[in-house]
Amino acid sequence: MLNSGLISFEENNGVMSTIPNKPIPLKDFPKHCEQRRKFPVLYKVEFQTAIKVETHSCRHATKPDNKEKNQNPKCIPYDYNRVVLDPLEDVPDSDYVNASYVDSLLKPNAYIVAQGPTETTVNDFWRMIWQEKASCIVMLTKTFDFIKVMCMQYWPSAKVKSENYGDLNISVKKEEELANFHIRTIRIIYKQGTEEEEERSLLQFHYTEWPCHTCPFSNAILEFRRRVRAVVGSYRTSQEGPIVVHCNDGGGRSGVYLAIDANMELAEEEDSFDVFGYLKMLRQSRKGLIETLEQYKFVYDTLEEFVVCGTSWFPVKELSQRLKQKSMKDPLTKLNEYQKEYQQICKQTPRFTIGDCAGGHRGDNREKNRDVLVVPPDNFRPYLTSFQGNTFTDYINAVFVDGYTKPREYIVTEWPLKHTPGDFWSLVYDYECSAVVVLCVPPKGSQQYPSFWPEGRHSKKYGPVFTIDHISHNHYTNIKTWVFRMNKKIVSLTELMAGVKAPPRNVQLFQLTCWPMGHRVPTSTNSLVELMNMVERWRQRTDYGPVVVVSFDGRGRCGVYCAANACIEQVIQHGEVDIFQAVKTVRRHRPQLIENMTEYKYCYDLVLHYVLHYLNKDMKEKK
Repeated sequence: MLNSGLISFEENNGVMSTIPNKPIPLKDFPKHCEQRRKFPVLYKVEFQTAIKVETHSCRHATKPDNKEKNQNPKCIPYDYNRVVLDPLEDVPDSDYVNASYVDSLLKPNAYIVAQGPTETTVNDFWRMIWQEKASCIVMLTKTFDFIKVMCMQYWPSAKVKSENYGDLNISVKKEEELANFHIRTIRIIYKQGTEEEEERSLLQFHYTEWPCHTCPFSNAILEFRRRVRAVVGSYRTSQEGPIVVHCNDGGGRSGVYLAIDANMELAEEEDSFDVFGYLKMLRQSRKGLIETLEQYKFVYDTLEEFVVCGTSWFPVKELSQRLKQKSMKDPLTKLNEYQKEYQQICKQTPRFTIGDCAGGHRGDNREKNRDVLVVPPDNFRPYLTSFQGNTFTDYINAVFVDGYTKPREYIVTEWPLKHTPGDFWSLVYDYECSAVVVLCVPPKGSQQYPSFWPEGRHSKKYGPVFTIDHISHNHYTNIKTWVFRMNKKIVSLTELMAGVKAPPRNVQLFQLTCWPMGHRVPTSTNSLVELMNMVERWRQRTDYGPVVVVSFDGRGRCGVYCAANACIEQVIQHGEVDIFQAVKTVRRHRPQLIENMTEYKYCYDLVLHYVLHYLNKDMKEKK
């Protein structure tokens, strides 16, 4: 097809060029990606050409004693660049560990790519970390995924102070949780004989949301890489040893991370990417790095996102100044920064097909949607598990949204219809939600928006199994709150026979009353920020279950609440603001969230209001 003239390429000195033979300048990179999206066969040609490298010998990795130290026989180190451990006395082949030195595009041996430690190799892994003076560990797999152990947990659990691995004592000093990754500060003590000790500190960056058969979200990986690089620094300044990178077998996912990291480092120095060239280099360094065509495309997509979106975060102290700049119009395009950012977000928002949202389009669920165009994708919708009789299904029009520190922190849903309050309470009960936030007030006695919680002090039944008891209520200016007890009746015969108990659960419902119908923003920004604070204080007292966010249609208003909340957490935790990325994250699973410019700009106003009026007070309370 390539030579048939059906696809034409620019000529290079009279030679048809389909495969890049030199790094691509950043300014040309989006065009380069566009061409590959138009003709996906190009990815395939590149990928298949790059992986046809001559392989080197793997004599050590295939020795009988070492074979069982490998998780995957396809991901083993070559002899020429394997990490050689100092041998242990009287232990044959104790110099072997499944790990390879890999160059970046600027620095030799910048990385060590290893397989995830197993029960039998965990001591060797820590010996390697110590011997090579690793600058940090980048872990790209869950310990457990799809009912399979992917990698042993090679650090002590929260309940254990420290653990010994050979001569090394390992303890976790600090752990920070974010939605897609955790950062652990690990202390290593090396006992040399009886008295002497040497101590080092090391950071482990653990990406937790990368399932083994799919790719993660580009903006989340870029944020992860930014956190790693803030510690390790650029290739010129880092005097420490290599970055140790591992997934489950030290293959596909590790290669993806290296390709993104090395190319971004090249971009900082030389304003260009060499995706194809580096894939060839990776494959000559270790088998299986970047395993699939999908992963190769993901590298391209992520680097393109980096070029197109640039850096969108800034320190909180610059907030007022930045907002002034953002409202200034560009004389050429007649657009201000807010408009440009929002257009960029709209361009990059995923589009779901009817197939992606099959559950909501099924005949028995169609009547449970207010709008057939706003239906959740099956991969990101909560499935109801409480049995309520044979006429009920597992479907509710709701979708998970990630927060800043927790994945799936919010569940966004529409105001229940006449026949769905039972489903609504099933959602709150099944997912152990700690709070329900209602961002609207329908007209009294509305047929279209029937009441779905008891307004008086009496109990009320919703659907065949849920009874909601009023426990207490407090009403403030613009905010009403109720605490309810949810009681669930077991009606499934199998559950009754098995003696399944359904304990009652408490939930607090918060309603914002200053956001009238038809208004794009609330009449009081202060009340919305106050509401967020009240929800946070309530969650601290309970178990930090998800928050259900409700608006009339499950699209307007909800995105503002989730995105602004995530931004406020970022302000508190890291002193940074990044509304652009927060909004992109919120729209991942429901593209209609933050549905217009007004809502987007309002997210900035909300965060500014929080910073000016609440930040110092909240920081003092935390201390």
